[in-house]
Amino acid sequence: MTLLDQKRPPAGPAHPPEPPSRTASWLRDLALGIRFAAGGGREGWIRTLLTAVGVGLGAALLLVAASVPHMLDERSARSHARSETKISQSPDAQAKKSDSTVLRIEASTEYHGHTITGYLMRADGTHPVLPPGIDALPAPGEMVVSPAFGDLLDSPDSELLRQRLPYKVTGTIAQAGLRSPGELWFYAGSDTLTPATGGHRIAGYGKPGPADPMSPMLIVLIIMVCVVLLAPVAIFIATAVRFGGDRRDRRLAALRLVGTDIRMTRRIAAGEALFGAALGLLVGLALFLTGRQFVGYIEVWDASAFPSDLTPDARLCVLIALAVPFTAVLVTLAAMRSVVIEPLGVVRNGRDRGRRLWWRLLLPVAGLAVFGLGGRIDEYSVVNPYPIAGGAVLILVGLALLLPWLVEACVGRLRGGPVPWQLATRRLQLSSGAASRAVSGVTVAVAGAVALQMLFAAMNDDFNKLTGQDPSRAQFYSHSEIVRGDAALHTIKEFRATKGVIQVIGTIEAYATKPGKYAADDIQPTTSFTVGDCATLRELARITSCRDGDTFVAHPKDKEQAGWVDRTARKGKVVEFDSYGRGKPLHWTLPADSRTVEGRTDPLGEEHSGILVTPGAIDARTLPSAETVAQIRIDENVPDAAEYVRNTAARIDPGMRLGTVTSLERDRQYESVQTGLQVGATATLLLIAVSMLVSQLEQLRERKRLLSVLVAFGTRRVTLGWSVLWQTAIPVVIGLAVAVAGGLALGATLCWMVGKEVTGWWLFLPLAGAGASLILLVTLLSLPVLWRLMRPDGLRSE
Repeated sequence: MTLLDQKRPPAGPAHPPEPPSRTASWLRDLALGIRFAAGGGREGWIRTLLTAVGVGLGAALLLVAASVPHMLDERSARSHARSETKISQSPDAQAKKSDSTVLRIEASTEYHGHTITGYLMRADGTHPVLPPGIDALPAPGEMVVSPAFGDLLDSPDSELLRQRLPYKVTGTIAQAGLRSPGELWFYAGSDTLTPATGGHRIAGYGKPGPADPMSPMLIVLIIMVCVVLLAPVAIFIATAVRFGGDRRDRRLAALRLVGTDIRMTRRIAAGEALFGAALGLLVGLALFLTGRQFVGYIEVWDASAFPSDLTPDARLCVLIALAVPFTAVLVTLAAMRSVVIEPLGVVRNGRDRGRRLWWRLLLPVAGLAVFGLGGRIDEYSVVNPYPIAGGAVLILVGLALLLPWLVEACVGRLRGGPVPWQLATRRLQLSSGAASRAVSGVTVAVAGAVALQMLFAAMNDDFNKLTGQDPSRAQFYSHSEIVRGDAALHTIKEFRATKGVIQVIGTIEAYATKPGKYAADDIQPTTSFTVGDCATLRELARITSCRDGDTFVAHPKDKEQAGWVDRTARKGKVVEFDSYGRGKPLHWTLPADSRTVEGRTDPLGEEHSGILVTPGAIDARTLPSAETVAQIRIDENVPDAAEYVRNTAARIDPGMRLGTVTSLERDRQYESVQTGLQVGATATLLLIAVSMLVSQLEQLRERKRLLSVLVAFGTRRVTLGWSVLWQTAIPVVIGLAVAVAGGLALGATLCWMVGKEVTGWWLFLPLAGAGASLILLVTLLSLPVLWRLMRPDGLRSE
């Protein structure tokens, strides 16, 4: 025993080393994958950039979607800020005259299909209230305009519009006074506007009163629009993170050769996808910030926005920033489960284990069940958005998951055919997954669009009502509160002299009542009182003979209503015209020799009844609260005939209300939702086209060596071009078939849920045509890259 032995500590049991932390190993492997993606050379960067571009496009559209709530709030706030402050529930209530009140009358018009909104204004004092966006009220003969309206006025083609609004432009309305940059809006000054000529006195802006509640049916439509527009974006992002999967798997096989295990390999692949997704978020943010600067110059379906309106909600931004990388990692790990990466190669989709169908059918079935749990909805229901959105998402995602199985099952049975067909089918048989992923976005978008179109068609009658008007007898009608002794005749004369006008029905209209005292709960007998020349009265009643000075009592077909007319229009008795606080009531005696005639229906669909008189029977200037009304028929073959009519109306009375005779009236909220769908569908369709193109280019890049080998063996470029077309067409055709079937089922379920009958089973044809047109577009855009890749130098390797 030596001295060293005495100093050596006694031997004890050896402690095993502590196992490494699972979190630390995850972070280490993810960091290694990020290093491979960032430092993988030219090929690695190409794949990463393809992923970043794909994810960036989707992220940019998600940021736009996240900006929609703020955009709508800002538009609504500006709209409310310029609305008249309501002083009571009565729509006719006016403010009391003061130093700050303003008289105004709406002077809106149309020009070549564009709606122009404006007001004639006159201050009551020296400190008038101002609408947002202007610093001073325009002087008489002057006007301030929105920038878009100013550009329209300066256009060489707007000579008729400048004649209609002969005011000097002295200022521009700022953003605070406009809903959107493309809005056509103006304020003009007047020195002739009075309450007697239709002026309405206001005391302020900013409190328009409560808005009309939105129909539950429209709420269902809005929910479905959001789901249908955003579901393809999510699927596209999930597809983009798998770009370049074949080359990635071969590189991971090399890592297996140096000692990594299966789990570590998958985590490294997840790190690569995480880096591509994070870079895609930055690309999406850059695209969003860049595109936002030009959004004011873009107008789609008459909708536009200010750049400042496109500000995404902070909570939604955080959700996008977390969801996109999480989706990238999740999709990558799920994809790696179908791949066996060994040290000497990659085995993908072995024949002994095909795609399973049963679990792919669970999601659509679950979606239908969720719809059933949500129950049916009527116009009085309180809408719960979660079953509607959840059911739609399950069905659409289920269709996307069903597509790979169906493509594999279909292409596996294809045999023979021309050389391009065989090249395409063989390629799809070897790798149908990439083709299915590229088409899944089209499938989901078309299926959702089919369902929405069916729902719109089923709800059409609720929001589009027949007016009963006859556009073949008249195309315009006008109302003016300027009544002179010859007002009707003057209006007829001016309109008849207008270029392109064929016929005019012009009248002065008021209401006559039976005089006397009535209890509060009694209804005072009232009937309409119409002044017009003989030609006009013949359009309103069945009159055989007529001369100036004649009077008539027109009965409607309904006998009960005819009795109500006779209670007021008593021949030889006095009728009264109420001045509504603007003076003393007028009394007039209906001649005892007035003839009884049968009323007719005018072009506005109204059956005329009551007292009809010619101008010689009464001085129309004495009628209180009367209106000059004209119904105008034009020759639609005369260019700009409608614009000439509008110019005449503005010349007769700048505040004249000129409307269009139409047989169908559309609900504004419904029309707004439909416009939003069209705008969103256009953006989604463009995204799908770009996604298919990026996916196609990625697949061509993966097959660069194979294409070079085929060319070296004498394969013609035309043959390869047709093969690329068939490789795109076959999955798209199968995807469209799935989309049509799924969309019809979803649409029928939605119609059942809202209690409507399916009226449009064939609405899928235009949508299927749009999807099919993407095939040709993507193929044509990918041909230049295909020609470049089919060079002999593609066989060179390092």
